[in-house]
Amino acid sequence: MSTVLTEGNYLNDLLKWEMENKHSREQVTVLSGQDLVMGSVIGKIKTGSVPTAGTAGTNTGTGTCGSVTGGAKTKVGVYTLRCVGVAANGGIFSVRDPDGEALPDAVMGAYTNAAINFTLTDGATDFALGDSFTITVPAGSGKVKELTLTGTDGSEDAYGIMIAGVDTTTPSADKPGVAIVRDAQIVADYLSWPTSATEEQKAVALTQLANAGIVTRTDV
Repeated sequence: MSTVLTEGNYLNDLLKWEMENKHSREQVTVLSGQDLVMGSVIGKIKTGSVPTAGTAGTNTGTGTCGSVTGGAKTKVGVYTLRCVGVAANGGIFSVRDPDGEALPDAVMGAYTNAAINFTLTDGATDFALGDSFTITVPAGSGKVKELTLTGTDGSEDAYGIMIAGVDTTTPSADKPGVAIVRDAQIVADYLSWPTSATEEQKAVALTQLANAGIVTRTDV
């Protein structure tokens, strides 16, 4: 009986060109609990845990800002809510992101946005003009993990590609690794994706990589 040997992929199967002096590469810290292989598409943890409640300024109104969660476009920094319209048992709040860009106004109840989500609740004393809340989103760890398609911490965006496998499951601890994160040519057939990734999601991730200069070519 003959023996069949299967040869694994090599880096030069995946990586067809990169910048000199390893400019395309970056040393990364792989989050514990990951089992990445050569070619794994990774995301980077850019934002930390979003607080569950906003911090009130010196407000006249006794209402609250709670049930805070992040979204796919949450930024690191301070979101500001300011009362710009008053009403009995209500009010209108302007919402600005950490860069000062205006988001849609908020009223009492649930506010849903790709950048930030929260709930404004009226109190015994109505809000007054100028009443405010702030929501501070901390920076993330900067560690990498397998592309997380449902993430809201930055890991839902394709950041790079591992050039070698790194197993942080046994023991469960962060470990160093190296990834291609900019200016390279790759063959997408050799990439390793999350098992649930659809063709549409893969196309979005490849576009994100292309925006970093990591472009695909056909293997010949």
